Amino acid sequence: MTEDLEEFVGDRGRGPRTLPHRAWLVAAVTLAALVAAAAFRSSTGVLLEPVENEFGWSRATTSGAVSLNLVLYGLTAPFAAAFMERFGVRRTVAIALVVVGLASGATTMMTAAWQLWLLWGVFIGIGTGAMALVLGAVVANRWFETHRGLVTGLFSAANATGQLLFLPVIARAAAGPGWRWAAGIVAVLALLVAVLVSILLVDHPRDRGLLPYGAHPDTPPAVAAAPTESPARRAISTLARASRSWPFWALVLTFWVCGWSTNGIIQTHFVPAAHDHGMPATTAAGLLAVVGLFDIAGTVGSGWLTDRVDPRLLLAGYYLGRGLSLLALDAVLAPGVEPGMWVFIVFYGLDWVATVPPTVALCRTHFGLEDSGVVFGWVFASHMVGAGVGASVAGWVRTAQGDYHWAWLGAAVLCFAAVAIALAIPKQRVEQQEPVLTPLS
Repeated sequence: MTEDLEEFVGDRGRGPRTLPHRAWLVAAVTLAALVAAAAFRSSTGVLLEPVENEFGWSRATTSGAVSLNLVLYGLTAPFAAAFMERFGVRRTVAIALVVVGLASGATTMMTAAWQLWLLWGVFIGIGTGAMALVLGAVVANRWFETHRGLVTGLFSAANATGQLLFLPVIARAAAGPGWRWAAGIVAVLALLVAVLVSILLVDHPRDRGLLPYGAHPDTPPAVAAAPTESPARRAISTLARASRSWPFWALVLTFWVCGWSTNGIIQTHFVPAAHDHGMPATTAAGLLAVVGLFDIAGTVGSGWLTDRVDPRLLLAGYYLGRGLSLLALDAVLAPGVEPGMWVFIVFYGLDWVATVPPTVALCRTHFGLEDSGVVFGWVFASHMVGAGVGASVAGWVRTAQGDYHWAWLGAAVLCFAAVAIALAIPKQRVEQQEPVLTPLS
């Protein structure tokens, strides 16, 4: 064990002198799992119309299934974080990927709307929720002492990476062989990554006698503590403690707006909205893929900035820019891709998940390293509840008004409110190891 520790830890715990630290391999496998989870979720906007056309279902029916998916995706996160602490990250992620793969494959045989709600909404919602951004937060906190913000940014970019890599493929499959081929692509991808995770993912540095990346070499490897609480009780007790503080509710509210304004209305409704203006669905899907391209740069850059800039100021800036972009969306939608649309796509891409690294950092700052994973799980749950509500509201607006104008306007107003809430979060200069709760006034 001593020789292994000396070989892998190297100078200041950063890794061997000739080989990279194991943390980077774990990060790569985690990124692959997050990309696989994102591949299906980014495809729902493309698959809405083909499914509706085949079965004669309304936009309210399909949007409802997507909303259920988004809500369960978020609500699963805090329990998944507690499950990872009790039973291990590798086991949790592998099971989740198998569930996603089997449910996605089963959608090719559905014949009724309730099956859409069960497969898209329940099983894939729970499966992808177990691999939500909380997975990245847990891995980054466990495996990295330094560069946590940067690594969190890389994990946050996984959604964009999945969108960039697979959304055009899924769109072409849906337009060509059919939407069932698109669902099959996701199923195969998820099952392949499940095998990769089972072989290569390691739960904790202590399982290999290592220190986290960047830890001081004199720090002894952590000793595993026997879990005493069930995952459900751990998730609920952490929520009870955190919910007594204003920072928790501020992060919940801002991330609720984040979900509404990204997954809720843009990821779900951008392709149908663009099609309403005469743009081919494949072209609109390609634009969402470009959002994914710039999302990678924006989120990684946000992670780098989070290590250096007050996270509250970053959040305020991100929500302000997002609100202004939504106000302009109606004006730039057209049958073709005009210069104004490119400006929207580039900016929205840079801003899409840039909110995640500063939000994770604020969870860690205000609630301590030990509780931050589960706390972020609850904050992320609010993100996806917001996304689910936003997706349904936008669908109802489209059905009632015939367009998405008031959906974009309402989301912009919520973003401006999030600016004020972010600036109201207390600043805490020193990161604490124990939860620090600021009482509600």
